Amino acid sequence: MSGYLVVAYLSAGVLFIRSLGGLSKQETATQGNLFGIIGMVVAIAVTSVAWATSSDMSARMNGLALLVGAALVGGIIGGGLARRVEMTGMPELVAILHSFVGLAAVLVGFSSYLRPVVVETDALRHAVHLAEIWVGIAVGAITLTGSIIAWAKLKGSMSGKPLLLPGRHFLNALVALSIVGLAVPFGNTGVEQGIIYLGIMTLLASLLGVHLVMAIGGADMPVVVSLLNSYSGWAAAAAGFMLANDLLIVTGALVGASGTILSIIMCRAMNRSILNVVFGGFGTGDSAKPAAGGTQPEGEVTEMKADEVARKLLEARNVVIVPGYGMAVSRAQAAVKELTSTLREKGVNVRFAIHPVAGRLPGHMNVLLAEAGVPYDIVLEMEHINADFPNTDAVLVIGANDIVNPGALDDPSSSIYGMPVLEVWKSKLTVVFKRGMAAGYAGVENPLFYLEGTRMLFGDAKKSVDALVTEVRK
Repeated sequence: MSGYLVVAYLSAGVLFIRSLGGLSKQETATQGNLFGIIGMVVAIAVTSVAWATSSDMSARMNGLALLVGAALVGGIIGGGLARRVEMTGMPELVAILHSFVGLAAVLVGFSSYLRPVVVETDALRHAVHLAEIWVGIAVGAITLTGSIIAWAKLKGSMSGKPLLLPGRHFLNALVALSIVGLAVPFGNTGVEQGIIYLGIMTLLASLLGVHLVMAIGGADMPVVVSLLNSYSGWAAAAAGFMLANDLLIVTGALVGASGTILSIIMCRAMNRSILNVVFGGFGTGDSAKPAAGGTQPEGEVTEMKADEVARKLLEARNVVIVPGYGMAVSRAQAAVKELTSTLREKGVNVRFAIHPVAGRLPGHMNVLLAEAGVPYDIVLEMEHINADFPNTDAVLVIGANDIVNPGALDDPSSSIYGMPVLEVWKSKLTVVFKRGMAAGYAGVENPLFYLEGTRMLFGDAKKSVDALVTEVRK
């Protein structure tokens, strides 16, 4: 590898690391995103130049034409999606993008097997190369189909309820062992027979990806998206090994490691383990053998009108707002920001409480609030604000459900039992913004709605918040 290529790859790697560092905080996220864009431009440009200079003239011109055409088409499609997608559609967009990485790894694996990038003359190195192809295609296939199922669930095209086949853990283990076992004859046969083994393994890995995500309940979907992000990184790293591209290996490893770390952080915040999420947990019935939906709530719901809520807010000294996916669906973040500013101008201390799995994507609520211009310093994570609810005068739960369910703490029969939640019911008044009495994404009834200190404000979240702003300003 020439000197300029090493320096360029090193520079791109540093830019990617700076990008991850910037994206870890809201204040520096824009800068981190810019670092990532620059790093990717450098990586694509340098890799293209390196490939072009290593080929003969005819192949170079044909290849560059295809490369430029593919980059233009991909850029136009990506730009169009980025401009058109709503924030409510961001989770499924991220999921489907992960599937593209998995598909790329599968295609690179088959291409590398049929026409090796580097012809190995040493038997050991050849065996290692075949192992790279096998692992790369397997991880890519799992990522591809798992991401498609996650996309369908997040989009609503498929039910968020888990598919619980009898003996599903045994089936998963059998498929995994088959994938490992088929690697032996694959490594000891020619290309004609080897491609058949590769095809069978790809089918098995694809089915495994489908079954793994189908068996995961709705409450765990944010963690699933994070895990699929990790899988896509490892698939990219595997493709890097197959192509003998150091930068792709480094970039994939960065994405894979960061996705794994994020998944672990989210699972710890939920008092879970990654294995518990992947192989059974919330929404799957494994976490609680009694009635999966939990004990049916008792009592009556008390409704409150916007003018009454506004009066309570003006009388309050401390207010906490808990945003959820319903806020994203109604596009109420700008109205929430306006309400926050108005209350703060009137001397009310307003803060936001963010649950690690609020929404359907890691950091979903943080992005929405940042987009609306809510100050970063009043947006607090669950562990930093849960202890403050007893001293809070009013809590506004806007479109959230499962993350404020007291059954997670005191109902062993609930399928979300054991999940740490925002303990909003400890405040003096809790106002829940909902369209109706439907259960949350995990399909679990919420006893919060029937508690003495809870009031319901029914209707579209944006219209309700707009009405509050009007009343508060009077």
